[in-house]
Amino acid sequence: MNPRILRNLRESAIRAFFFANGVLAVIALLGIFGILLYTAVPAFREIPIDEFLFKKNWDPTSPEKVEYGILSQIVSTLLVTFGALLLAVPIGVGVAAYLSDVAHWRVREIIKPIVEILAGIPSVVVGFLGIVLFSPVLASLFGTSHGLNALNGSVLLAIMALPTIISISEDSLNAVPAAYSEASLALGATRWQTLLRVKIPAALSGIMAACMLGMGRAIGETMTVLMATGNARAFPTGLLQSVRTMTANIAIELGEVPYFTTHYYSLFAVGLVLFIMTFAVNLAADVILNKYQEREQ
Repeated sequence: MNPRILRNLRESAIRAFFFANGVLAVIALLGIFGILLYTAVPAFREIPIDEFLFKKNWDPTSPEKVEYGILSQIVSTLLVTFGALLLAVPIGVGVAAYLSDVAHWRVREIIKPIVEILAGIPSVVVGFLGIVLFSPVLASLFGTSHGLNALNGSVLLAIMALPTIISISEDSLNAVPAAYSEASLALGATRWQTLLRVKIPAALSGIMAACMLGMGRAIGETMTVLMATGNARAFPTGLLQSVRTMTANIAIELGEVPYFTTHYYSLFAVGLVLFIMTFAVNLAADVILNKYQEREQ
């Protein structure tokens, strides 16, 4: 066969392979959404949507009055997630800047694998550390009866989000053209000024993507928050209060609930709301990144 025709066939096959992988990812996403939607719809035939979303009380097994409000779970999820980001973003970006611009290569060779190993620690181990290590420390620091609260969950989720934020932020900083730094230093700026006013702004799109991916990591985490946040159903009023997130609620109740009941369908409805929240976060990140990149061009 003609070598040129063979090369074209090979390129077409490679292009078809990657296209099929992209289509497969979209089908998987749509399949998950379809299953959640199909299983959640029966719940809304018996529970008004406004009551489901905006009522605070979730008590599907009450002998007196059954209630399916998930507002407390939504607020708890957001409270723990944003608490984790408040801790993880400055630390993660700072470590990334240190690794990319300050650290000696030998130090970088030591810290980088440690950060990558941190990403591989099972969430149940992190939750265990939250119970035996962080919980007593937080209880002692803030004078509470126990440390199983939203702050404990935020600290643990921050630890779990750090590898994602550090790795992607460092890659973004390293991808900034060297000419930017050289021009800044040639104009008399210090290394600190160059890092803060040239490199970080130039890499901001990647850093924002890292933060959003870290947020996605935190908002969908289950085992750690189930073990470390106390799982109280009450509406949260602060970081020192025990909370129950949406993922923890699904994990606690789905294994014991009778199939094909309103309670069963309502747990899938909770999953559907969580799916939409995560999708909205990723969509907002894409919109922000595209606008920033257009402005840069």
